[in-house]
Amino acid sequence: MPVTQRQTLGQVLVCLGCCCGRQDRGRPGIPLEWLKAEWKRGGLLKHVHLSVSGCLGPCDVPNVVAIVRPDGLEWFAEIDQDTYYAALLDWARASAAAGQLLDLPAEFHPKRLTRFRDTPAEVLR
Repeated sequence: MPVTQRQTLGQVLVCLGCCCGRQDRGRPGIPLEWLKAEWKRGGLLKHVHLSVSGCLGPCDVPNVVAIVRPDGLEWFAEIDQDTYYAALLDWARASAAAGQLLDLPAEFHPKRLTRFRDTPAEVLR
């Protein structure tokens, strides 16, 4: 079984596809260059990897972010203000310092997205 030497606690996927972050389509922007620079400056990539992806799929809601944890995915939508991205950065810093992925701040709870049919209740926390 392949094992990477670059093991992380988890990964953050930020959608920048056909809709998310597309201000030219009336969607909220994403402070992407700031987020990437701060993530890199904080040395977070080796703890909580940040990936900017193409379309993640749920295009009917803007600005989707997925958190990849060893035990599954957490999906969030309508991450539409810079304060959410700053809170995401603070969370990644705190998780790196703790050596484990912490729960996201409470302001993300109403942004939780049920992405798949038949999502088990325990996954929806």
